[in-house]
Amino acid sequence: MERTYIKDIKKNTGQKILLSGFVQTLRKQGGIAFLILRDVTGTVQTVIIKSNTDAFATIQDLSLESVVTLVGESKENSQAPNGIEVLVETVEVLSKAEPELPIPVDEKGESETNLDTRLDWRYLDLRKERNALIFKVWTLMDQVFVDTMTDKGFIQIHSPKLMNTASESGAEVFEVNYFDRKAYLSQSPQFYKQMAMAAGFEKVFEIGPVFRADPSFTSRHATEFTGYDLEVSFIKDHHEVMDIEESIIVAITSKVNAVYGKEIKAVFNREVPIPTSPFPRITFAEVKEILKGKGIKSEKPADLTGDEEKGISQYVLEKYGHEFVFITDYPIEGRPFYHMRYADKPDTTMSFDLLWNGLEVTTGAQREHRYDILKNQATEKGLTDATIGDYLNFFRYGCPPHGGLGAGPSRFIMKMLGIDNIREATYLYRGVKRLTP
Repeated sequence: MERTYIKDIKKNTGQKILLSGFVQTLRKQGGIAFLILRDVTGTVQTVIIKSNTDAFATIQDLSLESVVTLVGESKENSQAPNGIEVLVETVEVLSKAEPELPIPVDEKGESETNLDTRLDWRYLDLRKERNALIFKVWTLMDQVFVDTMTDKGFIQIHSPKLMNTASESGAEVFEVNYFDRKAYLSQSPQFYKQMAMAAGFEKVFEIGPVFRADPSFTSRHATEFTGYDLEVSFIKDHHEVMDIEESIIVAITSKVNAVYGKEIKAVFNREVPIPTSPFPRITFAEVKEILKGKGIKSEKPADLTGDEEKGISQYVLEKYGHEFVFITDYPIEGRPFYHMRYADKPDTTMSFDLLWNGLEVTTGAQREHRYDILKNQATEKGLTDATIGDYLNFFRYGCPPHGGLGAGPSRFIMKMLGIDNIREATYLYRGVKRLTP
């Protein structure tokens, strides 16, 4: 008999079906037992009666989270969860769980085990409905990102993650032994996206791992995470890159809402926001003035603190009713050497960050594509041919104007579902003190 997923039981009402999954709860009341079975699509109440001697005997010492296959008849029952239950005929134990679970799986809300302990037992924690939903949403988000990029004529690349020099700066890099020399784990595919522009690919994108040796312990930082990256040639300025990202985010949120909106509302109590275009765009200098007027201190002259990001996002939400805001035109002190600068404002870069409800989710810019200017800007930042000579060579033989961005899909997930900590939006979190499981 072919397996039926729990989500499809109602289509088979009155029929004999085969179900497989985990034992979520088991309640025995005299001559009857109620077993809640869970698979990746949902849960269902099943009933085993004492007169079915073999099945009833099998479940007497059955432990929670054991894996079983059940065969029985699906029936409508208004008293059962979701209005349906299965009257079990046979029970086969495929894998018996040890009786004492290190963390409970069927727990919710304030009673939930603390996060560090749940991360220790992440493979059990992931069995929860909310966690499965996170990665169903992420799967769909990846699909929409890829489809949107390919529909726009972008080429997918897979850049190397072992590099002979740091891709962003000399700090925050993981150094590894590479035969007779040192190598570094990539902080970004930035250099190789730009190489693709010099190669004439014109439009490229990538989904891949990013490594940052950042000694942060905040709820939004990780040492390894997945990045969305894109780069596009022949742009007029960085606003064209922002336009592309707006279309991506509208496409993602629209599709996620259409497919999983009801589940997200039920599980996370969050309405998936579908933003309108254009998103608000405010210059860095204007942001500092706005926040000064609100009494929020500026502790970083060339960047925004977490409090400033939250403050300007609240301002935008109140003024424009928008969860998103692009902050543009950062000063050169806070941006990498390869960001293009305004001809009439040489201390300001043609760059942007995208904030979503107070959290930075994207950084982007128009890049400097002119070899001589790029080399001078690198020298200003203390970089030499010895460290970035290979990168500079990309621009020696002609390169079109271009720009791009790097975005954090784990932060997208946080804001789309209303999750407070990036550790919960990551399949297996890596941080300063966590390398397991």
